Amino acid sequence: MTQQARRRHRLAAGPSAAPGARRTLRELEPVVEAPVLRDARLLVSELVTNSVRHGRGGRFDAIEVCTSVTPAAVRVEVRDFGPGFEPQIDAPDRDDQRTSGWGLYLLDELADRWGVHRGRGTLVWFELDRRRLSA
Repeated sequence: MTQQARRRHRLAAGPSAAPGARRTLRELEPVVEAPVLRDARLLVSELVTNSVRHGRGGRFDAIEVCTSVTPAAVRVEVRDFGPGFEPQIDAPDRDDQRTSGWGLYLLDELADRWGVHRGRGTLVWFELDRRRLSA
């Protein structure tokens, strides 16, 4: 399978950003395995929701979602134009009743690699290995 070109999408930062980000991953359906796409959709939803909540927060601010696919991995990047953050991962316990704050925990659990870059805004990226599942 050949490498797919890098795709970039610009979304308005607001209530429709997370569903919009999930829709951008539809273009990967023909070339990416369903379990990998399922995890990518969950993680992009979490990252975009964090961008909406913690970025600049203006109604007209934008969030960029970039995707690329190689034979080995899927990479997704989410950029907002907020001030950035220092990643802190709080592992939940069995009695944790939080309804939010799970994004970085899920990212750390599901992604094979991830990171945060600050510069022109904040860029959070993750990669999912395209592991083969036996039937």
